[in-house]
Amino acid sequence: MTLIKSISGIRGTIGGAPEENLTPLDAVRFAAAYGTWLRQLHSNKPISVVLGRDARLSGAMIQGLVQNTLLAQGINVLDAGLSTTPTVEMAVVFEQAQGGIILTASHNPKQWNALKLLNDKGEFVSANDGATILELVSKNAFEFVGVDDLGTLSIKSNYIQEHIAAIIALPLVNQEAIQASSLSVVVDAVNSTGGLAIPPLLKALGVRMHPLYCEPTGIFPHNPEPLKEHLGDLCETVVREKADFGLVVDPDVDRLAFVDEKGQMFGEEYTLVACADYVLSKTPGNTASNLSSTRALKSITQKYGGTYTAAAVGEVNVVRAMKKTHAVIGGEGNGGIIYPELHYGRDALIGIALFLSLLAEKKQSVSSLKATYPEFFMSKKKLQLKSGMNVDVLLDNVSHRFAEHQPLTIDGVKIEFDESWVHLRKSNTEPIIRIYTEAPSQAEANTLAEKFIGILTDFI
Repeated sequence: MTLIKSISGIRGTIGGAPEENLTPLDAVRFAAAYGTWLRQLHSNKPISVVLGRDARLSGAMIQGLVQNTLLAQGINVLDAGLSTTPTVEMAVVFEQAQGGIILTASHNPKQWNALKLLNDKGEFVSANDGATILELVSKNAFEFVGVDDLGTLSIKSNYIQEHIAAIIALPLVNQEAIQASSLSVVVDAVNSTGGLAIPPLLKALGVRMHPLYCEPTGIFPHNPEPLKEHLGDLCETVVREKADFGLVVDPDVDRLAFVDEKGQMFGEEYTLVACADYVLSKTPGNTASNLSSTRALKSITQKYGGTYTAAAVGEVNVVRAMKKTHAVIGGEGNGGIIYPELHYGRDALIGIALFLSLLAEKKQSVSSLKATYPEFFMSKKKLQLKSGMNVDVLLDNVSHRFAEHQPLTIDGVKIEFDESWVHLRKSNTEPIIRIYTEAPSQAEANTLAEKFIGILTDFI
């Protein structure tokens, strides 16, 4: 059982002892710290917070705890109920609220849940703000109000519809071409809130949908991380239904992956590549993604005359890089699309709309589309370390050994070679180093990973 506190929120497994798992006490303390931070930040005006959750089984319980904690601090709660992470992010802006909380453990299994914290821009809180909230938690420095000053609760049920309307209104979403294409899609929403948001989006775009696990029961039919090994049912259904492609999202709908018409994975790394291809073809500019994302995005960006920027892992870091470079699209290689024309947050719904627009205009199959992109393969491994080992020194040794390659050290060590790269990152929660590699073939990617496991072992 686990409890992980970070600058972006608190995440853990349900049950067990406080401070070791995500218990009611931990949920209340963290919510109280966030509320206290908001009251300090906005001391002279009423405060509203948008609160939404994915469909996981513990969601209603955690929602009640968080909601009532905020009300006890005199904060008005706008209850979005079952929703998606990008929808809550946009709702903060719709409502001009001072913050938002999303109750979701993203791709983690059903025993997990989390509180993800937003600022008044509908974006994840900064590192500095997150550190302030963590300090308030550690000091139990919470503030509550008297009975006459309790916050108010408003039930909001229209945010998903507003989110979809904003997507449809975007100039690059070619609703007319999509409708004319008569596309059919199999949708795996892993029995979470994608089942509430994706069907009305596809209906508005004139796409025929074959639902698969679209009831928001919170009973995940498979591991909710949208990886190839978890998506056998989706692949089989696409072929059986003779659909144009399949798509899958994670429980909170900020990650997106596709399956082609043959039931083969398009590759979650290529979700961003395809969407960027479309956006850049219409509005040439810069892009950004995290260090562990495919270099195919860099290739596509340069094709259109733009500049690619690599950011440290984490959505808040990618967003910062996008704003600094005025990127027209960016995201993470795990299937997270960030399109600033809509909002600065990973959003599977805008990813779906952009991908459909691309297909409709190109008038080609998903498999033939994939064949037009540079082909790279990834390997993801990890090396177990002895507890207490100084991982930073270990990574510095590797960086110095490959100094001629000018390693990037903004997040671990990333070393670029002519046709491949390796990214070494320490875990913040366990004594391991994560080893990510990419190369023109799976065999080369695996070999490169094993090579660096050997190099790291030599330094231990």
